[in-house]
Amino acid sequence: MHNKHVTMLNYTRLGLFIGVLFLTLLQNSCQKKADDDSTPTPEPAPSGTFDLIQQKILTPSCASSGCHASEQDASFAQHGLILTSGKSYTNLVGVDPKNSAARTDGLKRVTAFSSIQSLLYHKLTTAASHHAGKQYGNPMPLGGNLLPDGQVEFIRRWIDAGAPRTGDVADVKLLASSTTTTTAWEPLPVPAAGAGYQMSLASFEVPANFEREFFSRRMVGNTQDIYVNRYQIKMRSGSHHFLAYDFRNKNQLPALNTVRDLRNSDNSLNLATALTMSNHVYLAGAQAPYVDYTLPEGAALLIPAGTSLDLNSHYVNKTNSVMTGEAQINFFTVDKSKVTRVVQTLDLSNTSLNIPANSRVTLTKSFTFSKPRKILALTSHMHKLGEKFVIKIKGGSRDGQVVYTSTDWEHPDIISLTTPLALAAGEGLTSEITYNNTTNKLVTFGLTSEDEMGIIFGYYYED
Repeated sequence: MHNKHVTMLNYTRLGLFIGVLFLTLLQNSCQKKADDDSTPTPEPAPSGTFDLIQQKILTPSCASSGCHASEQDASFAQHGLILTSGKSYTNLVGVDPKNSAARTDGLKRVTAFSSIQSLLYHKLTTAASHHAGKQYGNPMPLGGNLLPDGQVEFIRRWIDAGAPRTGDVADVKLLASSTTTTTAWEPLPVPAAGAGYQMSLASFEVPANFEREFFSRRMVGNTQDIYVNRYQIKMRSGSHHFLAYDFRNKNQLPALNTVRDLRNSDNSLNLATALTMSNHVYLAGAQAPYVDYTLPEGAALLIPAGTSLDLNSHYVNKTNSVMTGEAQINFFTVDKSKVTRVVQTLDLSNTSLNIPANSRVTLTKSFTFSKPRKILALTSHMHKLGEKFVIKIKGGSRDGQVVYTSTDWEHPDIISLTTPLALAAGEGLTSEITYNNTTNKLVTFGLTSEDEMGIIFGYYYED
């Protein structure tokens, strides 16, 4: 009996030990599972209107890679705006925009108590009528689906309530609306006979999740010299820009009426197309969906008989479906008898470029004019090593005054001067260009995409 009792006791102790061990292992297993759980911690509930704007609009629609996520985004040099959580408010409210037209008009990225003075609101509102057709750039999100009306209204109310960092100032029910008002595409009407000419890129496809940019040389259609004092440009939604180029060397023209894509289907650069860009001289262009530009009274561009132009369209499609692109430009003519000043194209190039390997340099060149000139518009041209293009006045009491700045080599700013920039004889313009040569070879001026350029383009007339 004693031995049997001891044996039973031992079994009991063994059972208790196994039970405790099992419970311990089970607890450790559960603890390990909890520790290893990789499910992200949910964001805290938003505590105010701006927090909702961040979580429901900015983070999913704007702060994405390639757009407004970091300084490494390809587009950062153009907009300089980060919209990630923790940075967006400071980068938006009361901050000057990089868009030159908006800055000239006194807009901030967000102006407290005034959505109409806030570039953010203009960029989210597709109707151009609310900002009188000014070139404030493309609607956002570029290449993506437009924001629902409720989200845009939610932002407008936040701005007009003072754009506070905390607090509830807009009806959260607006965010539930999925309705997006879009305006049906209406192409530009063709100018009446004798009043002008229309050039167009008929509807074309932009593949899903792809940037398509191409050129096509087309005839203007004029059999005699014409004088143009106004042009209109209109593009379907999703366009980054539309440009019309003349050619520096008329003996080196690409084939007529063919489409020359800048990117191959695998997104690699089409070098043959890139090479033709070196023969371009800017004639007209826009980075907004609609532009109506008129030269001063009595001034007009001379377009010789039989002229052909290279039409350039660039679309960004960040959606999962095929996008349709389309663009037109109307040239309106005036009788030669009404032209007192023939507008010419600035084409001021610095060909003395020496950019050492693995170095950042700033190169300048000044151009002085023998006769007084009135500058009407300015833009720039550099290649992929170009970081910043500055144009300054050369000579006179305003020597060194900056009149143009662009930090985007692919899509430089195009500025139209409401009051022409008057330069006296002996004065001129200076190009000041910063290049960052990240290659292991010396880079000089040249015509290929591996070379560099530094050209001031624009309009002017002589008194």
